[in-house]
Amino acid sequence: MAARRGDVTVTALSRVPGEPAPRPGVVHLGVGAFHRAHQAVYTDRAMAATGDPRWGIVEVAPRSADVVAALRRQDGLYTVLERSGGRVTANVVGSVAEAWHAPSDWAAVAARFADPAVTVVTLTITEKGYLADPVTGALLDDDAVRADVAAVAAGERPRTGLGLLVGGLRRRMAAGAGAVTVLSCDNLVGNGARLGALVGEFAARLPGALGPELTAWLAASARFPSAMVDRIVPASTPADRADALRLTGAADDAVVAAEPFTQWVIEDDFAGERPAWELAGAELVADVGPHETAKLRVLNAAHSMIAYLGALAGHETIAAAVADPPIRAAVAALHRDVLATIEAPPGWDLPSYAASVLERFANPALGHRCDQVAADGSQKLPVRVLPTILAARAAGRPSAAATLVVAAWLRFVLAGRSDDGRPLTVNDPARDALRGVLPSDVARVLRAAAVAPEELAADAAWVADVARYLDELARHGAAATAGELS
Repeated sequence: MAARRGDVTVTALSRVPGEPAPRPGVVHLGVGAFHRAHQAVYTDRAMAATGDPRWGIVEVAPRSADVVAALRRQDGLYTVLERSGGRVTANVVGSVAEAWHAPSDWAAVAARFADPAVTVVTLTITEKGYLADPVTGALLDDDAVRADVAAVAAGERPRTGLGLLVGGLRRRMAAGAGAVTVLSCDNLVGNGARLGALVGEFAARLPGALGPELTAWLAASARFPSAMVDRIVPASTPADRADALRLTGAADDAVVAAEPFTQWVIEDDFAGERPAWELAGAELVADVGPHETAKLRVLNAAHSMIAYLGALAGHETIAAAVADPPIRAAVAALHRDVLATIEAPPGWDLPSYAASVLERFANPALGHRCDQVAADGSQKLPVRVLPTILAARAAGRPSAAATLVVAAWLRFVLAGRSDDGRPLTVNDPARDALRGVLPSDVARVLRAAAVAPEELAADAAWVADVARYLDELARHGAAATAGELS
């Protein structure tokens, strides 16, 4: 279902306004822009390809009600704008069956978890939403986790994304609703296995017989496949909403904009039926690991490097930062180190993949902000950047480029200003832990932020390299320091 409007193609994938919503078959936690431009689009295309309406998505927002309200006003329909240069394609997505705000609609959310027609739960709750210790990977033992364990045990509403998941799974077990696949779509190494382990740790903390009962049910009835996801989805802007209105003729408060490229690699380990995502372009494989490693270290690590160096150098967008020759050269140096330490996934040409990453980042139509990509670095760097440092050290060739990323992140968080003195938007869970720590005590800073494993934090030579780059960034600026790598 497509219509041409000048230089714009407007497409409705599975349904158009006025047609009934699909039947609920998938529950999704985390109704952010990335999910709406990625998994929801794949599900829409799968239903369009098969004519099977059983895979409507039940959107669950753990916190904010804004997107839920917008989706309800719009009968679950919204627009994905694909931007590349001056070309725009508007896709009207119709895979949303329902939208719920967990804090105010927990009974409805729990009922959907307990619905036998729902056989898949997907998540985009960001790295920090998994409540894992950044160093050990174990479930945290803090007030939020303890409160959610108590809530799940009492049958009440949990507050965190992980708690909502476990609470929903408990309801499913109690209802005898059958097996379920829980599919993480967040950028975590081994995200399926890690999520399964965290859910298991959470269940083990439940009191009395409930813990063993849920643990046994999970082992028998739940699968946690891993997945690798990729698409650049900037934060939505007023300009996106204006374009959606202009192109589709309808006001859209849930619009998202994205690049044309999209990728989804899924471990083929499901507990029951699922959408035919492979008909929408997803790749089902036996082992996601090689794809995930390549994406995290080639694409995500470069994204972080560009974000920190670019923000410090005064660039607002990723595209502007990539166009800065010293920063682009620094990314090339990082890619050389990464490609020397990883194996190519089956069928991949890693040098070509690295080159395509830079081409995608250079797309000026996205307007992807450096400070948006820079958020939550203390959660991202351990899986994106630190593995390259460790692998390079093990091979006897330390990575100066990856070490510079750590220093640039520290400079970004600790200084909070660009090289020309402008304030930066700093959102990082480690920021509070760093208050009162002297920036000159780099080893203590790294330990306080829990961003580096102890073997690195205790390595005087590596800590000295971080300190040297931190000093050079302060004295000479991001562009000049990045230029040294070339």
